[in-house]
Amino acid sequence: MNVVRSTFYAILAPLIAVLIATLVTSLVIIGSGSESGVGDFWSIMLSRPADRILVNIVNQSSMIYLSAVAAAIGFRMGLFNIGVEGQYGVASFAAASFAGAAWLPGPLNVVVSLVVAVVVGALWAGIAGVLRTTRGVSEVISTIMLNAIAGILVSYFINKYGQRGGNEVRTTPIPDSSQVAGWTPFRDQDGQVWTLGLLAVLVGIGFWVLLNRTRFGFDLRATGASPTAAVASGIKVDRMVVVAMLLSGGVAGLIWMPAFFGDAHTYGTTFQAGLGFTGIAVALLGRNQPVGMVFGALLFAFLSAQSNSLALQTDISQNVIQITQGVAVLAVVVAYELVRRYRTRLEQRAVAAAVRPREEAVA
Repeated sequence: MNVVRSTFYAILAPLIAVLIATLVTSLVIIGSGSESGVGDFWSIMLSRPADRILVNIVNQSSMIYLSAVAAAIGFRMGLFNIGVEGQYGVASFAAASFAGAAWLPGPLNVVVSLVVAVVVGALWAGIAGVLRTTRGVSEVISTIMLNAIAGILVSYFINKYGQRGGNEVRTTPIPDSSQVAGWTPFRDQDGQVWTLGLLAVLVGIGFWVLLNRTRFGFDLRATGASPTAAVASGIKVDRMVVVAMLLSGGVAGLIWMPAFFGDAHTYGTTFQAGLGFTGIAVALLGRNQPVGMVFGALLFAFLSAQSNSLALQTDISQNVIQITQGVAVLAVVVAYELVRRYRTRLEQRAVAAAVRPREEAVA
């Protein structure tokens, strides 16, 4: 009975969130005065994507999931790492520059470049962790500032040392031996699923093991739940803050690597910005849980991919998709809080009903 009840509550919150997001999105479309109606919008959004779009959804999901895990590591610690965007930007540039130099042969060049991305991302995030523990600077402020600094540094170095071709400035393309072939599930023209997208699977499994099967994961969750209690139990909170930021930044460094080695092969106009902020939203949507963030990443990738079809077939603005994503995140937060309060109230009533007969018997 308890299993059924727990399952019901687990499903209830997402169901409420979906209903709220659907209602609000529909009202926005009606209020926008678009000639295409609500029915056209949902008909396109719920239709089966074309094969090339399915490939794009899988590829985008892998990067979004990595970004979500990077944000979730901080969130579970009670840290708001808003700097995932800057961390993966700096790390991607550093890894692309190293890989393009081709100092190492084929596969070894790929592996070491991934290590470079992890190290650079971790060090960039570690700055915020050190500032928090030594100077009391809020990680929200420091990571936002580091995002801006990261963009400026990357722009400076790529303009000073990058290759110029037409209007494009880029890093040196990686050699053919360092390009990682993908999987072609459909026709060649539909594109490939990036092999390094498997990094998202490995990171997701590692995140689950870290949280649920290690002492560090327990300390992480305990510190996030109550820093005061963590200190009382002997946990070194300052060290946990720095290590959590290093881990978060290290994962952030991997975000763009599947695209870089699978399709882009150089850092320039091919670089996809914005994944860091998307990952923060997906982490919130997935409640910082490894499995929950999988569905969140797929949902965001699906909505973004379908927005192209929306623009081609209707006059509905693509901004509606962004509204849908934002409402979905807010709806999940609100829905889980409502269900939590409702469940707590029922448990309090059940306890009161069980205690009342005993009090009457004593009286």
